[in-house]
Parts: sequence; C-alpha cells; structure tokens
Amino acid sequence: MENPIELQNAIIYQGKIPVLSGVNLRVEPGEFAYLVGRTGSGKSSLLKTLYGELPLNDGTGQIAGFSLHELSPKKVPYLRRSLGIVFQDFQLLSDRNVIDNLLFVLKATGWKDKSAMIERAHEVLKKVNLSTKDYKIPAELSGGEQQRLVIARALLNNPKVILADEPTGNLDPEISDEVMSLLHSIAAEGTCILMATHDYRLIEKFGGSIYRVADHKVERIETL
Repeated sequence: MENPIELQNAIIYQGKIPVLSGVNLRVEPGEFAYLVGRTGSGKSSLLKTLYGELPLNDGTGQIAGFSLHELSPKKVPYLRRSLGIVFQDFQLLSDRNVIDNLLFVLKATGWKDKSAMIERAHEVLKKVNLSTKDYKIPAELSGGEQQRLVIARALLNNPKVILADEPTGNLDPEISDEVMSLLHSIAAEGTCILMATHDYRLIEKFGGSIYRVADHKVERIETL
C-alpha cells in the first residue's frame, strides 16, 4: 500500500526562491505527524506544495494517490477533493449558515443529489458535535466551534489526508485541546494527518511523529 504522503529529494520553492531542499517525508495511513519550526522556516510552503498551490518541480512526491511532480494545473481541483485542508483563519462563508457552508463545498466538489448532500452535511456535523448549530451563521459560533466546522468541511469527501496549518493558533488552550482530541480521533480511524504547529504543549500532550523544519531542511526527529 502506498503512503498517503511521500516526498523524495524534493526542493520546495516560494516563487523562484528555494526554501527547503532534499526533503524526504513519509506519512503513513492513520499517522498523526507534526511539522514544527519557526515562522518563515518553510512549513506553510511545504503544505502548499502538498495541496498543489505551489508546484513540485524538483524531486518526486505523491499525496492521496496523486503524483505531485506530474500534477497539471487542471488536476489540482481533483487533488483537493481528495484532501481535507484546515487553516488557522477558518475561511468560512460569513453570509451563509453552517449547513450552507457545507453544501457549498459539496456542490463545488461535484455532488448533485441535494438530499444526499444534506445527509452528508449532517453526518459530518454530528461527528464534530455541531448538530445543534446547523442554522447558525459563523459569527454566532465560538472560535472552537468555527474550527470544528472547518474540520467538518474537511471531512465531507472522506479524505485520505488532512493537512492542517496552525489549526489551533487562534484558540485558547482548553479549546485547542478539544480540537486536537477531535483530530486525533479522526486519525485513529485511518486518516493521515499532517499538522504544522509551533505549540509543543500540544505535541507533548497528544503525541505523534515530529518533523522539524529548520536551516532549509526537514528532519524526522522523534515520535511521542
């Protein structure tokens, strides 16, 4: 079985500037892996390469069955349908309620049957414990609830991989722990999760494998 995420001798660019070189990264099914490093070290650029925003022109890589070094622009939307992406700043539609935020994504990713779409939206809301919030708009949700909605959105298409970029960065410690517990429960069901963070408290509490991004390199350092 191929690994959900794998990079070999990859060079990660931001524009024309190489920010990481010789990257070898392998994350297995159900593994929870952390990317740690200072701001500006290249963590976000690495994640952007994995979800197709930045091209992989040097080295080889694959994610969720897509070959990154052979990925054409027209295939990027199909890649992203196979991924769940969780950002720090939520990126929710502020003028639509919870259920409509999810239906928008389902429609955009090719779903046609309205009843099936509504059923799937309610399934993921139940999974993240937001079933009673389905007709609230994002501004009526707490920060933790908004991030759980983002995770629900990421789960809609049963992704093999979830990429999370500082998903707890705007949350207080108690709410961060709730979000981490949810993400780890998802990983325990077989989804591979790669999360960029600078919060070592969370790593020590919840565990996982650790990749350190520093000095233009990515190094696997330990597993907690």
